[in-house]
Amino acid sequence: MSHSLDPIAAQLGLGPDDLIPYGRKLAKVSREILDRPATGKGRLILVTALTPTPAGEGKTTTSIGLTQALHRLGHKAIAALREPSLGPCFGVKGGGTGGGKSKLEPSPEINLHCTGDLHAITAANNLLSALIDAHIHFRKTPRIDPRKVVWRRVVDVNDRALRSMVTGLAGQGLASETGFDITAASEVMAILALAESEDDLRARLARIIVAFDEDRNPVTAEDLKAVGAMMALLRDALDPNLVQTTEGAPALVHAGPFANIAHGCSSVIGTRMSKHMADWVITEAGFGADLGAEKFMHIKCRQTGLRPDGVVVVATIRALKMHGGVGMKELTEPNPEAVAKGMANLNRHLDSIGRYGFTPVVAINRFHADTDAELDVVVKLCAERGIQAVPSTHFADGGAGAEALAHAVIKQVTEGPAPRFNLLYADEDPIPAKIKAVVQQVYGGADVVLEGKAKLQLGRIKRLGLGHLPICMSKTQNSVSDNPKLRGAPEGFTVTVRELLISAGAGFIVALAGDLVRMPGLGRVPQAVNVDLVDGEIQGVG
Repeated sequence: MSHSLDPIAAQLGLGPDDLIPYGRKLAKVSREILDRPATGKGRLILVTALTPTPAGEGKTTTSIGLTQALHRLGHKAIAALREPSLGPCFGVKGGGTGGGKSKLEPSPEINLHCTGDLHAITAANNLLSALIDAHIHFRKTPRIDPRKVVWRRVVDVNDRALRSMVTGLAGQGLASETGFDITAASEVMAILALAESEDDLRARLARIIVAFDEDRNPVTAEDLKAVGAMMALLRDALDPNLVQTTEGAPALVHAGPFANIAHGCSSVIGTRMSKHMADWVITEAGFGADLGAEKFMHIKCRQTGLRPDGVVVVATIRALKMHGGVGMKELTEPNPEAVAKGMANLNRHLDSIGRYGFTPVVAINRFHADTDAELDVVVKLCAERGIQAVPSTHFADGGAGAEALAHAVIKQVTEGPAPRFNLLYADEDPIPAKIKAVVQQVYGGADVVLEGKAKLQLGRIKRLGLGHLPICMSKTQNSVSDNPKLRGAPEGFTVTVRELLISAGAGFIVALAGDLVRMPGLGRVPQAVNVDLVDGEIQGVG
């Protein structure tokens, strides 16, 4: 790893004038480079995974390891990844920059503040909330019905006490029920991730619906004259961030929506910039293929015309054992039978990737306790489907441990059948039909039920003429169903949608399913208690 970004930038044809330094190890990359002729072939590889378990899967680590392996093999490769949120960093998961010898550097700085993008999003979101309250207080036109404000504040830490609250008490304004979401769930985050340009960012912010007036008409951020100030706060956040891996391969990190409460993909600008500069672009979508990959296809690809050239599905023997019924304490004991049983979950995700038109490569993120017999189960059962499964030791060995995976990806993309990209529902399909298509073809479920509030909101969506928007499912990441206790590959289940939220600026409808909340809470022993500053060095993060 270089201590300077200059050689990393030089790999991509970038000079000093293309970078906006944030110290010695972080830099913004100017969007002006997109106005130049492309210098890369821009093959885009999507990395997704089976359903997460507490045993861990290592999707980000695999993405970085694959990028390093391609780099070692002489290819011009770059990772295009999301920015970590402070929520997981201080919660259960810890850092979001990979692990072992396949990490982004400087890891602590990226995990905590990076270049301040998430703070800018938080500020822009909450400035809009303050403008709404001032608009109501001074009874400006359009006259907002205080009971119909739908915009919520955000903060980038897990704080369950803020999920539901009353503001405006003690004579400080009109009392109203509201609450906080985590910043990753903010529509501003989704907008930043999906915006194609500064003009597109402005147009999307203007379309945000914040409330409804006394005649049930929508009130937007543009109506409140909020867009200019929000643009000012987000000016620098619109540029992707250049960092490097432990082996000196380049990476762009930009935007950080969660895949269980948002669309879970890194920014469109970062993806386009990476394709512009590199021959191979490795990107990831959050959680399992039922969440991030589904939204990558149905939201990011649908809105932008981007298409992946290949898909990698990450699995671990440990996770397969858990889906096969093994508890955490027994995961290190050899159990090929449980691995075979847990393959039902992996197969569910391979089926959905196939429906989008792709033959994926399975990356088996190998742990030290995995046995050859267990690995052989996965390789054999995948081969029976015509899918190559490749054990990879990138956590322990860096890029060298992922070279076999890199060769498999190259072969699949350059020699395999060309993908026949396919979406599972059309724009003109009714909202319930779109949800049902995802539930049946991606989750493997049977049906969908809309609760009373969701039915009322569906009527509002139809009245506003927004039924053409895609669906952003918001559900548990711990199961392909909306019940986090159902591991493996459950069948015959019904998904219950309790709310349908309009994200007009982002360009999708959020379907809240099950008991998922948009503001996580800290656990009994949060990761935050392990974080410290010792002799000027951050410890316990990444």
